[in-house]
Amino acid sequence: MDPVKTPDTLQDNRGAYPDKFVSADKAFDVIRRGDHLFIGTGCGEPQHLVGSLADYVHSHPKAFFDTEVLHVWTLGVAPYADEKLKQNFRHTSFFIGDNTREAVNQGLADYTPVFLSQVPGLLYRKFIPIDIALIQTSPPDNNGYMSLGVSVDITKAAVEMASTVIAQVNNLMPRVHGDTFIHMRDVDFLIPFDEPLLEYNPTAPDALVRQIGKYVARIVEDGDTIQVGYGSIPIAILSNLEDKKHLGVHTELLSDGIVNLIKKGVIDNTRKTLDRGKTVATFCMGSAETYDYINDNPSIDFRPIDYTNNPLNIARNRNMTAINMALEIDLTGQATAESIGKLFYSGIGGQADFMRGAVLSPGGKTILALPSTAGAEGQFSRIIPSMSEGAGVTLTRGDIHYVVTEYGIAFLHGKNIRERAMELIAIAHPKFRSWLIEEAKRLNLIYADQAFIPGKKGEYPEELETYRTTRDGVEVLFRPVRISDEPSLKDFFYSLSDNSMYTRFISFRQDMPHERLQEYVIIDYTREMAILAVVQEGEQEVIAGLGQYTINEDEHTGDVAFVVRDQYQNRGIGTELLAYLTQLAKRQGLLGFTAEVLVENQPMLHVFEKLLDVRKTVDSGVYYLNMPFGMSEVPA
Repeated sequence: MDPVKTPDTLQDNRGAYPDKFVSADKAFDVIRRGDHLFIGTGCGEPQHLVGSLADYVHSHPKAFFDTEVLHVWTLGVAPYADEKLKQNFRHTSFFIGDNTREAVNQGLADYTPVFLSQVPGLLYRKFIPIDIALIQTSPPDNNGYMSLGVSVDITKAAVEMASTVIAQVNNLMPRVHGDTFIHMRDVDFLIPFDEPLLEYNPTAPDALVRQIGKYVARIVEDGDTIQVGYGSIPIAILSNLEDKKHLGVHTELLSDGIVNLIKKGVIDNTRKTLDRGKTVATFCMGSAETYDYINDNPSIDFRPIDYTNNPLNIARNRNMTAINMALEIDLTGQATAESIGKLFYSGIGGQADFMRGAVLSPGGKTILALPSTAGAEGQFSRIIPSMSEGAGVTLTRGDIHYVVTEYGIAFLHGKNIRERAMELIAIAHPKFRSWLIEEAKRLNLIYADQAFIPGKKGEYPEELETYRTTRDGVEVLFRPVRISDEPSLKDFFYSLSDNSMYTRFISFRQDMPHERLQEYVIIDYTREMAILAVVQEGEQEVIAGLGQYTINEDEHTGDVAFVVRDQYQNRGIGTELLAYLTQLAKRQGLLGFTAEVLVENQPMLHVFEKLLDVRKTVDSGVYYLNMPFGMSEVPA
């Protein structure tokens, strides 16, 4: 490949540094056997130099041997991982990509597990030596400074520590602001060659992935500073954040999705507490349009990875929200993002850095998003009883606050092992839940008598979730009860006053043990319904009310009851709860409700009479209510 026409600034500097402008072959003559050779990251990979290096080795097969090629992640061709060149090269990666995965698992290349924030320190301290650095830069400015563009990450440290730096100067490399610049005098050889940068085009999100994105968007709040990984799930997540306001970005990867939110004004970085007003990243993988956007854009700062990924820097942003993906998670909350059993798949990368930084951030939160299954036909559950043999634990039980699948959100932070297991089983794929229940019992993670209804009858009807605002202005989420609600319902029942317990259950019984609680959370949704009224108290979701009906199949009616937490009584929650239960009962084809109400429980009777046609009889201090629906409409 012949060099193309170079920009004027490069030509202007040629006279000052004539010895630096040589052919690629001439530059490669400095490589010696056993050298350690670094190649720029991802979309910043100097493709021309890598291709020329392969050509050089083919034409000079004995020029050097056992050269170790160090790389964070390659998107382009990886000839140095080819078995045919195993005498010349040994590839070592800090993150395994598609092009090197087979070589690593066949023992033809190496994987170094390490937090990416720590890699520059390893280079500076010479634990990992660098002899040659192959990089790609923008053309120099009038002062001779060239930008590392879309790949700053560990490239900056590699340039500073390499004995010889060979730079492909590409007119299509954006000039990115921040700590991205190196001077021509610090580069040994300059190889002008313009070519399009590698672009990253992940698979478009399908319906399942889009559902995950919707759930994650519920957790992200206005003003949060976010970090998002790469792939189709982040695309879906970012596309669901378009209604948010004043988001900030402190991330490892800058993607098309982030740039789209900047353009729409969703990301303005006005509420960041570190680098306010700046979108901060360390490398970019995206489209040519994104590369054009970040070129000479003063609102975008790229910093070395030991700055962006330093957990202490991450934690300096209030409300830091780290969103990452995983391959598997076990029922105790351990997750792997780097291996499938003994198969090395990707790497630690930066997610552990960001998750731990977000945990330390005031108001910070961590979100792990993953599909519930893996395999072409969804034949494997990604939520598993315990970590597979050989799997690397990328995230510990303390790193994860939220787990999201297409079946909902599990909140793990501060939960005990039993609660975590039930939360995760609730968002696993329905076809694996019975298996997970039995395995969790075998491992003594949950109650030995934990009940479960398999199949469609027990599958959580997420479509029944709805928000209502009461006449008193209380915003309430009405949703069906699920198997993981037992601890919250226990707290709810024990919060009720003696009078509320008595009027609801017409009994002086005060206890609510596990055996009894199961009756409320293990629901056959085809024969009964239980709806929770959930309100937000600060950062906590609190159950403010519970409404239920059980279907009487002979009469096509439902026996209904509800109870509201004492401090939320007389604020319209009971009315809205009964109205919603009535709406659901009508949808199921029921003809009416029946109920038993103590004569002294006039507030509950009033709610029934306000919404329904109540026909009552009385016996032994109890009203027996018959409430046919007829054709009347129920308030929404």
